[in-house]
Amino acid sequence: METENHSPRWRQPTVLLFIMAAAMPFSMGTWMALINNFSVEYAQFDGADMGILQSLREIPGFLSFAVIFLLLIIKEQTLAVVSLALLGLGTALTGFLPSFMGLCFTTVLMSVGFHYFETVNQSLQLQWLKKGEAPKVMGKLIAMGSATALTAYGMVYIGLEYFGLSMIGIYLTGGGITFMLAVAAWSFFPHFPEKVEQRKKLFLKKRYWLYYALVFMSGARRQIFVVFAGFLMVEKFDFTASEITLMFIANMAINIIVAPMIGKLIAHWGERRALTFEYIGLIGVFSAYALVESAAWGATLYIIDHLFFAMAIAIKTYFQKIASPEDIAPTAGVSFTINHIAAVFIPASFGLLWLISPAIVFYAGAAMAGISLVLAQLVPDSPVDGEETRLSQSVPVSL
Repeated sequence: METENHSPRWRQPTVLLFIMAAAMPFSMGTWMALINNFSVEYAQFDGADMGILQSLREIPGFLSFAVIFLLLIIKEQTLAVVSLALLGLGTALTGFLPSFMGLCFTTVLMSVGFHYFETVNQSLQLQWLKKGEAPKVMGKLIAMGSATALTAYGMVYIGLEYFGLSMIGIYLTGGGITFMLAVAAWSFFPHFPEKVEQRKKLFLKKRYWLYYALVFMSGARRQIFVVFAGFLMVEKFDFTASEITLMFIANMAINIIVAPMIGKLIAHWGERRALTFEYIGLIGVFSAYALVESAAWGATLYIIDHLFFAMAIAIKTYFQKIASPEDIAPTAGVSFTINHIAAVFIPASFGLLWLISPAIVFYAGAAMAGISLVLAQLVPDSPVDGEETRLSQSVPVSL
């Protein structure tokens, strides 16, 4: 089998990362663009039903630690491609099962593919990219994903508005494209050898505690956006599927330009300053969600909220700087599980809270961002093995 050194220029690990970054959003973009309207119009969902569905969607993320056991019998690169194929298959089948149980089945199937892909993909990025270039390349990878998501959203919008396509056909198309790109990644790229053999067991390390805490709060806070921000647009402001898609298109178009800039900014600013900026911004955005009464302002908040997602690069590069090379793959699995602990119960429990007061849900998101802001102040200026937090530095530092 060919190795990296004997492969043509285009058959390199970085190129494969870009192809996989392009493949995933065709399914996730299609699923996200349609799920609120599809669930309400075809399956008569209310907020509680949506909360349950989203909680089920996060269970595979909670079980991401099982990646370590799969890596005993399958290579990381192979697992990434197989997971992409499952994501595409689950998305393609979504439109054919418009019921509560049917959506639960297809959602879990595509979620297994998505979360296992994201877990292994994060590990491969941190292993294949050099520390100095990682923030910039990750920014470009996000831009690539945004470009293909923009294509997916454009496909949804044009299909609905101009060709009268059914949501069933659009789900089939989006999922099918991801599946075909997964087949291409399997067929045209060699297996790239590991630079450092990864540990194949589960563990938690005390010195990674701040990374674990940041990941946990990120997962809890993200659910407020993923589950309830879009649902607010549909339930409160009566956005149609086409209008939701236009909002997503605006997100992706802006991200294509902004994400690479954010990657460069993180490389220049450092992780602590980047995370501080993100969390202060999110406190304001979530508080505004609780008060918004205008559809235009709601859409604006949604777009601003989405832009902050690219700042999550800083958590990944912080870990890359403090981690032992052999810890990257197992910690990626454990971190995804930590990220999804809150994700398992927040959608369902907050879905019930939503029935009482949507504003309380968003104020809770602002509080989570506040906790993250405090944690971010503990990230050192130059994190390395032995100086994982400002508390572990040799001189006292005021917070």
